[in-house]
Amino acid sequence: MANGSGTPTAFINARLIDPATGYDGSGGLLVGGDGRIADFGANLFAGGAPWGIETIDCGGKCLAPGLVDLRVHTGEPGEEHKETFDTAGQAAVAGGVTSLVVLPDTEPPFDDASLIEFVNRRARQVRLPNVYAYGALTVGLEGEQLAEIGLLKEAGALAFSDADRPVANAQVMRRALYYAKGFDALIVHLPQEPALSSGVMNSGELATRLGLASCHPLAETIMVERDIRLTEMTGGRMHLSKISTASSVEAIRSAKARGVRITADTAPQYFALNENEVGAYRTFAKLVPPLRHETDRRAIAEAVRDGVIDCIVSDHRPQDVESKRLPFAQASPGAVGLETLLAISLELYHNGYVTLPKLFERLALAPARLFRLPAGRFEKGAPADLLVFDPDAAWKIEPDDFRSKTGNSPFDGKPTQGRVLGTLVGGRMVFRDEKRWPATTAATAA
Repeated sequence: MANGSGTPTAFINARLIDPATGYDGSGGLLVGGDGRIADFGANLFAGGAPWGIETIDCGGKCLAPGLVDLRVHTGEPGEEHKETFDTAGQAAVAGGVTSLVVLPDTEPPFDDASLIEFVNRRARQVRLPNVYAYGALTVGLEGEQLAEIGLLKEAGALAFSDADRPVANAQVMRRALYYAKGFDALIVHLPQEPALSSGVMNSGELATRLGLASCHPLAETIMVERDIRLTEMTGGRMHLSKISTASSVEAIRSAKARGVRITADTAPQYFALNENEVGAYRTFAKLVPPLRHETDRRAIAEAVRDGVIDCIVSDHRPQDVESKRLPFAQASPGAVGLETLLAISLELYHNGYVTLPKLFERLALAPARLFRLPAGRFEKGAPADLLVFDPDAAWKIEPDDFRSKTGNSPFDGKPTQGRVLGTLVGGRMVFRDEKRWPATTAATAA
């Protein structure tokens, strides 16, 4: 296998999915001995692979750029019993994620350059996906004093966020946008108005019937509209994360039409599930923001199709059993998502919302462009971060089979369609499902 050691590898009989060009058809791809894409195209290897190189027959399965996940929580440092870089890395490559960005809400948080350097060092040790880090937007993620954005960016922080803690003070956010603009830095914000979002599930009839404190959808939209106005005023850049309501979609659509430098993402749970998943106080369905009404779910799916929502993220947040096996109001929010990101997102394809190239634009190309990463597309000379998958493979999600340390998935037991067969990072095969994709590698003889 091409791993930088000088052995090129040909991928033949593939269904190429290229989000940059919209191509979806048969073809081949050549990985050079340096672990980079040497060539690709519809007619490449049409007459067979060259002699003397390693060959992998994809058997008609899809070959696409690896996923780029912009929102991953880990437990390391501070809560290694929930997740480590090693287990998160194994989960990522099993889910087809070749690049991920770690949120800064660890113990301690990433508000110091030494923590960014720690992430870079651990990523080199694990050697699975490419791992990058957010820098904290404010000191201690407390929303009061700005962190040293310049120093953190110099240390390697890709963007700046307080993770799931919204910055309530508009003056602090205004200053952050002005300050970040000087460094051409991107701010990533979870839009939730704290005073209105203290509940544990979506506001409505179901919350009333269950007797649970509710979080009104306007808690998100009010903050979305505030952030849009501040971004417009300062000329900065902001990315709004985990959009979950129809009214937020319309606010973002309007801002984009005016030329405001706003982008947005959502997670699969917000276009695949609705508030009914809470059911009989099911804590695996306790999320931030909460699962919304069916009309919101449909609006999010349509916004992904239309491009109002630019990216799909996993929002991977592992929680141990002790954090979830509690009364609903006391249980910790969050769900693992690295290993189900592709499969659940493929529902948009199977339901006719998007083509496969358009889906991979949301999962790979747009996130890579937003964070200026050399990923998300087929390009000669780019790192061979690739994904082989079967979009039609049927399976049932069983958290006991996850590589993550925890299994707190709202999709537990869900039948789904679409499975990762192999993942390459820098030309190295870092994951392969030997059961479903038996070894088809053969070195041709000269």
